[in-house]
Amino acid sequence: MLTVNDTKLQSAVFLLTGIPGLEDVPFWISILFCLMYVISILGNSVILFIVKTDPSLHEPMYIFLSMLAITDLGLSIATMPTILGIYLFNSREISLNACFAQLFFIHSLECIESSVLLLMAFDRFFAIHDPLRYASILTLPRIAKMGSVFVLRGVAVVFPLPILLKRFRYCRANVLSHSYCLHQDIMRMACSDIRVNSIYGLFAKLLTMGLDSLLIFLSYMIIFKTVLSIVSHTECLRALNTCISHLCAVLLFYTPQIGLSVIHRFGKGSSPLFQILLGYMSLLVPPLMNPIVYSVKSKHLRARIIRVFIK
Repeated sequence: MLTVNDTKLQSAVFLLTGIPGLEDVPFWISILFCLMYVISILGNSVILFIVKTDPSLHEPMYIFLSMLAITDLGLSIATMPTILGIYLFNSREISLNACFAQLFFIHSLECIESSVLLLMAFDRFFAIHDPLRYASILTLPRIAKMGSVFVLRGVAVVFPLPILLKRFRYCRANVLSHSYCLHQDIMRMACSDIRVNSIYGLFAKLLTMGLDSLLIFLSYMIIFKTVLSIVSHTECLRALNTCISHLCAVLLFYTPQIGLSVIHRFGKGSSPLFQILLGYMSLLVPPLMNPIVYSVKSKHLRARIIRVFIK
């Protein structure tokens, strides 16, 4: 087994992990992952194309959906080389620098996706709670500024992580728990004191996903209170129906993220297979399912997509 020490920091490698017990049938697994990536990339690209080319969709809800699609594309591209490399070519080795770069992009994009979901919650909040001021509040310049701020936040918060990891000596067994690099996974490979990384990693998680999820929860509490005050049962259901796609996206993103974070920090005796499957769910399922969910639930978007493919 390869090991890493401080004298060979730049040339040393980590070993990525596939699905335990399924090493003998990588061909079928590779087909599954290839299909997932093709559907994810095609689905999000189609949404971007439709929103960009159709002026009637240049509204806050669809602009936020485009932001979500861009982030999902980024996550797919960031994880694709190592995951497909394992199952197509049995390539498990990854250099330290490549690993640090991958974890930077993965964690940054996760933070940005969390921010986009928060912006989409604000969109539903203003559309339902204050519809008369909706257009004046969520203007295109304001949306662009909010998007830029959240992108900068994600990059700034995650940027110290690979720098902090690079100062460590890695002298333990260097087999990672996943098919891609994560901060909490690499951190455990170090033979140095990792308290600073552990504290900062928790702080970064709370500052981004923790804060975002809390604000999303509060937004929906006000939304549900507003919806329940509507006298007309039909109008009440119609208002709730506009939130279903976003609620699905929130659950698809946060549920595996929270589970994986808890397991990495407190679940030392948990099943490796469960960890790996939960990790795949956290990074592969949202980019795969978000375009499908929004295409099914949005009549306008679905009509445009059908029109494009029929032509």
